[in-house]
Amino acid sequence: MKKIFLKDIADALNLSKTAVSLVLNNRGDENKISKETQKRILDFAKKNNYRPNQMARGLSLGKSETIGLIVPNISDIFYARIAHFVEIKAKEFGYNVVFSSSNENPAIEREMIYSMLNRQVDGLIIASTQKNDEDILKLKEASFPFVLIDRYYPNIKTNYVIVDNLGGTKNMTSHLLKNGRKKIGFISIKSQLDALLQRRLGYESALTENGFEIENNHIKELDPFKYQDEMKGAIKDMVQKVNGLDAIVFTTHYLAASGLRELKLLNIAVPKKVAIISFDELGAFDLVEPPITASKQPVEAMGNEAVEILVNEILKKELKIENERVLQTKLLIRKSCGV
Repeated sequence: MKKIFLKDIADALNLSKTAVSLVLNNRGDENKISKETQKRILDFAKKNNYRPNQMARGLSLGKSETIGLIVPNISDIFYARIAHFVEIKAKEFGYNVVFSSSNENPAIEREMIYSMLNRQVDGLIIASTQKNDEDILKLKEASFPFVLIDRYYPNIKTNYVIVDNLGGTKNMTSHLLKNGRKKIGFISIKSQLDALLQRRLGYESALTENGFEIENNHIKELDPFKYQDEMKGAIKDMVQKVNGLDAIVFTTHYLAASGLRELKLLNIAVPKKVAIISFDELGAFDLVEPPITASKQPVEAMGNEAVEILVNEILKKELKIENERVLQTKLLIRKSCGV
């Protein structure tokens, strides 16, 4: 079937292009176009399989019905799931989603922000590198709709949806202590990301509140690009010596997976000798042996709330009190902790 355009509908029905455009954009009533005329237009459009030119529609309405999503690494299962739920929720509101990865590079993140603005996205959802204060402030000052997800800027008032990183890790460490583990290590990556700093604070607060001292040699921070190479040394240093540690808290799912692999290669029994626990989980964590106890992040709720906040900002187009959402994690107890 031949593709038809708005002009074709107007000519066929002897109406103005403006009237046809208003009706097709659900603005017929407010512009006092008769119900009969609206029905003629809609019926003709449906019969002839009319599809609007989204770019032209965006230019005429001042919006593109598109949301931009910028994440650090779309190949990371956590951010892939975020993207999945953002896309589903956005479609419920009639928005398409454009995806991009910053690769944890603030210069690329800045480039992606302005690239998406040039594409006339209606709003942005950003899991930031937390090194782009200037650009986040510019978006805020311009009253451009955006929401930060997973990561935020503590010193800048913005819309954001994050999880309780401190509380989640404190709960994980407390669980190990309650189950008789007394020498608990902590493996993270070298980073100034607030989420990871909060996870360390959660670990430390659980120890101090239970009367244990914080031992710096029980804490390992690995190179984010070489963590797999460094994991073996970290595990050996923690558990293969006299009075070694009897539990390890991992701050990410990929560190936990790498750590379990090294423990098995070193023939260190989990959980008999060393219990392990992970912040965030992989779908395979309940399939490996032993299944890994993990603090599950509410990824679907994060994506849903970020989209809902953003769409509300887009539609209102006015400054208001920022939405600051801190969601709770859920501890999934499995055999890697010995219970």
